[in-house]
Amino acid sequence: MDYYIITYDIRDDQRRNKIFKLLKGFAAPVQFSVFEGYMRREDAVQLQYQIRKLMHGRSDSVCFYRQCARCMEQIERLGVKVEVYGNSDIII
Repeated sequence: MDYYIITYDIRDDQRRNKIFKLLKGFAAPVQFSVFEGYMRREDAVQLQYQIRKLMHGRSDSVCFYRQCARCMEQIERLGVKVEVYGNSDIII
């Protein structure tokens, strides 16, 4: 599994809400427009496909930052700790 940071800037409220809900099924929201999570590459490709169908290419943007293990070790977090999960995790 790869670790992803996903950011988005969606202009329309309806599209933003749909994309937010879709992303919640794959990663953890850590800020208003930032998600983090572990995904298989196939799941990331499927998610990108679904997002492309929802977003407006001329006004919206979504970025997937795939992080290597070394990059993840250098993430510095301040403030509230966020529990990051992946597509195969179950949260009860």
